[in-house]
Amino acid sequence: MKKIFALFIGVFFVGSAFADVDVNAVKNAEKYLNSITGLQGDFTQTANGKTENGVFSMLRPGRVRLDYANAPIQLVSDGKDLYFYDKSLDQITTVPLTSTPAGILVRKKIDLQNADINVIETSNNKNDFSLKMNIKGQEGLGHMDVVFDKKPMKLKSWTVVDATGNKTDVAFNNLKTKTDFKKNYFQLSRHKTTSTNDGDDFYD
Repeated sequence: MKKIFALFIGVFFVGSAFADVDVNAVKNAEKYLNSITGLQGDFTQTANGKTENGVFSMLRPGRVRLDYANAPIQLVSDGKDLYFYDKSLDQITTVPLTSTPAGILVRKKIDLQNADINVIETSNNKNDFSLKMNIKGQEGLGHMDVVFDKKPMKLKSWTVVDATGNKTDVAFNNLKTKTDFKKNYFQLSRHKTTSTNDGDDFYD
């Protein structure tokens, strides 16, 4: 389970200083991301030949939640930190939200041109375009490619490559605008039942 967490939070690899950057693509991505308040939809995560599915939710600024369908784990950000919760062990690992790819996408103000984000390459296809990004001062740690559909414009996927070259692909489907999340939706819910012979049971 920790491997999923490590793959998800992996950040930004050094890119080529000579890659082409389409300023209009950067501006369009920035405008779109700043227009989003909340989203919810399905995700498919692929890493090391293994695929996981689940539900992705976000609410700017700072809140993210990933519920995995076939694994007893949950990733939740409350706006400050990202919590990895392994329900089977009742174990929580915490990292700063700013150290994760999702941290870029849910900032209060997303600035892809003048802040601490380097857009080091863009690519343009018929139906989508992508931005390769890293964080200034963390260029040696990895990079992130974010892909957007053009018409209508929406978040399509991201790929995180860590410093060793390991890739994690996350593709989104059926993303819809959503802001009316239940109270405490972006807080961990830990409900531990009484111990049994097979260990502790958990429920949501």
